[in-house]
Amino acid sequence: MLRVGLTGGIGSGKSTVAALLREWGAVVTDADRVAREIVEPGMPPLAAIRERFGPNVIQADGTLDRAGLAAVVFPDPEALRALEAITGPAIADRVAQLRGSVPVDRIDVYDMPLLVEKGLWVHEHVTIVVGADAEVRVARLVGQRGLSESDARARIAAQASDTQRHAAADVWIDNGGSREDTQAQVRRLWDERLVPFDANLRGAIRARRSDTTTLAEPDPGWADAGARVVARIAAALPGQGIRVDHIGSTSVPGLVAKDVVDVQVGVPQLADADASGFAAAVRQAGYLLVAGNDQDHPHPADAAPGEWQKRFYGGCDPGRIVHLHVREIGSAGWEFALSFRDWLRAEPSAREEYAALKRELAARHSVTRDYSAAKEPWFDAAYQRVQEWAREVRWTP
Repeated sequence: MLRVGLTGGIGSGKSTVAALLREWGAVVTDADRVAREIVEPGMPPLAAIRERFGPNVIQADGTLDRAGLAAVVFPDPEALRALEAITGPAIADRVAQLRGSVPVDRIDVYDMPLLVEKGLWVHEHVTIVVGADAEVRVARLVGQRGLSESDARARIAAQASDTQRHAAADVWIDNGGSREDTQAQVRRLWDERLVPFDANLRGAIRARRSDTTTLAEPDPGWADAGARVVARIAAALPGQGIRVDHIGSTSVPGLVAKDVVDVQVGVPQLADADASGFAAAVRQAGYLLVAGNDQDHPHPADAAPGEWQKRFYGGCDPGRIVHLHVREIGSAGWEFALSFRDWLRAEPSAREEYAALKRELAARHSVTRDYSAAKEPWFDAAYQRVQEWAREVRWTP
């Protein structure tokens, strides 16, 4: 089942996107609705709010004065943290209950305003952020919700910035224009990414790129995409002594690359990756083990193959092709993946040389596997250069 996190700043129009996803078949768990339910009269969080913030935030009929409470907490970060400490556990328990009951053949959407602020996006397969210009959001809050301009700006300032949301966003929906434009964006997302991703997860189908050799120009978005994969894998494997790194060409700024995010998962012992719990956790995160892909090309060519063993997983997301390389921490293969990346980052001439080689070989080899094989002689020579560089600069992983 595909898990989707949906978020956006106050006034961004997130509810519009949630309604569209619900209309097309997703089950949407609304964190705001849950937050209202857990502070109804008779619920323990309401009593705790009264004790912390006083009787003035409770109306004559015993219900919460939400506007009055908001006026207290949004301008005051300490008060906002105190409120979240009261309501957060109750909301989390109820959300877990609701999402646990979503049928396996439906897409599970979590509509959560603070998904980025709380770091909860790492538990979702896809994070959708709905955005709009700050002035548009202020106008909506003033015109549609009756807030004062100062209150609207204070609420916006209390939330994550657009920069923070962009870093977490797999998909950014621009909701600053017409409803028709927003609907078209969401429809494409639903048809081209969410539905196929869900089908891949349920059918255990790996998303694959074309076998045709295609190099993309450097994309600044690769760094954030890699960081999101790293964060999600780390969250999926807590307490297992792992190290997760963005590697490969998309981890090197300014380098042409196939549009594939490569991530290395370091484990204390390679046998740890063969434990049933490890494979299950990685699959739950959206990655499938590819049987038989368990050996890297050793460097130099006559090196012991055992130092270059690995496990390989492919992602299920058709909108972002990801390869996971699981290697033993301290092995030659694990160390070279990191040192080669850092060498290219630090040495412009090496980066330019590698880029030229990639372009030349891509022009000569139209099939990806032939292109990859043709690079190996260069890698054998580069391995020695990387080792020398590592000694000179006293590089450590």
